[in-house]
Amino acid sequence: MNFIWYDLGLLALFVIFVSFFIYSRRKKMQKEGLLLLYKTPWGIKLINKIGRKYKKTMKAISWLSIISGYILMAGMVYLTYTIIKIYLFNQEIVRAIKVPPIMPLIPYIDKLVPGLPNFYFFYWIAIIIIIAIPHEFAHGIIAAYNKVKIKTTGFGFFPSFLPVFLAAFVELDEKKMNKKSKFAQMATLSAGTFANIVVAVILLGVLWLIFPLLFSSSGVVFDSYQLAILNTSQIQAIDGKQVSYLDYTTLLENTNATGLTKINTSKNNYVITKELILKEGYIEAMAQGYTIVYEDSPAINQGLEGAIIKIDGKKIKSLSDMQEEVSLHKPGDKIIFSAIINESEKDYEIVLGENPENKTEPWLGISTIEGPQKPTTKFLSKLTGFRDAHVNYIPNLGDFSLFIYNLLWWATIICLSVALVNMLPVGLFDGGRFFYLTIFALTKSEEKAKKTFSFLTYFFLFLMALLMVLWVSSFL
Repeated sequence: MNFIWYDLGLLALFVIFVSFFIYSRRKKMQKEGLLLLYKTPWGIKLINKIGRKYKKTMKAISWLSIISGYILMAGMVYLTYTIIKIYLFNQEIVRAIKVPPIMPLIPYIDKLVPGLPNFYFFYWIAIIIIIAIPHEFAHGIIAAYNKVKIKTTGFGFFPSFLPVFLAAFVELDEKKMNKKSKFAQMATLSAGTFANIVVAVILLGVLWLIFPLLFSSSGVVFDSYQLAILNTSQIQAIDGKQVSYLDYTTLLENTNATGLTKINTSKNNYVITKELILKEGYIEAMAQGYTIVYEDSPAINQGLEGAIIKIDGKKIKSLSDMQEEVSLHKPGDKIIFSAIINESEKDYEIVLGENPENKTEPWLGISTIEGPQKPTTKFLSKLTGFRDAHVNYIPNLGDFSLFIYNLLWWATIICLSVALVNMLPVGLFDGGRFFYLTIFALTKSEEKAKKTFSFLTYFFLFLMALLMVLWVSSFL
């Protein structure tokens, strides 16, 4: 099923519906620049009821909002520092990504950035609604708790000449807001981002619950054949031809265009492919005196590829299943591995080798690269543990499984991203005034707070401009 046509159909229906809504209420619409605002008292009673009735809960949420606000602000500052460092010192990564560092999230961005899940117009519209309504209502609810009058609620449409962008807003009485304590103001400001975090957690929980309904595990995928790093001076021959001096050009010229090329040292034999040599970073490794090769393993010699679904007819559903099944054999045993390649099943008859580190253990020679992980990476891995990176999944509902999964994935990621960006200590965002109030509370000086706030705003704008310059320079 091609969801692009369904997506464009839904977009057309949405534009027609919104256009009719705007036309039928044109007398109530207010134009501000390119924005069309529809103001209404709808939702104010509910916001006031929640904010004023559940006072203990609102107090706890106020504290949580402020704490999460500081965490998000610190996280965004650190993320900005990390990105700047990458753009300054790792421009090969910048060139590989190709997309500018400052770019609006647009439908079909997956066509510009390979590897991203599909991002349809329908996702774009649905996610804006998922983000905007809880965000604005949270501002309103905490404002109501702090007895700040809510003037109106409503929706915004942008651009006014083609209404496809939908936003929600809650208009507060700014004069009353400014008279409230710094704590009350900061709680109100950070409530929106806190709501986005809560929504992201809920969406992640939904993913956990429905993932087994959407997908079934079938087979194991592996990252690579087992690699080895040699000191280039150890290499004595390539495909039996003696070499006295080896550099990147010589290696490339003596490597077969297709198939495997043998690499001989005084102790062991290895193999290499043209594809491996042409990978990014290979030239740099050889310049430092190292040559990356594959172990001369049963898997690479038999060309094992695809998702391994059976071993000697026994179904394999996870990496641990495969490891356990292989461990039941000994070196020299012949095993039939069944794999799925482009939706077709293929059998490989493989004789297990001896593990280079323990000659008594059977060895296949594939690699599932995990490596050392930072605590935060481990935490995120566990958080998204409903999907194993080394398992091949079959969608139970066809393309519809992928459609729902990608929608929830994008919604979760974007909710977190919006929460982070919105707490940047910059005047454009809630984090700007949040930071200003923090400095004001610490220094007791409105002048110092304004100067610090102004400096930081311009500093971050400078950093954004610097990122764009570095991005452009990476391609020169």
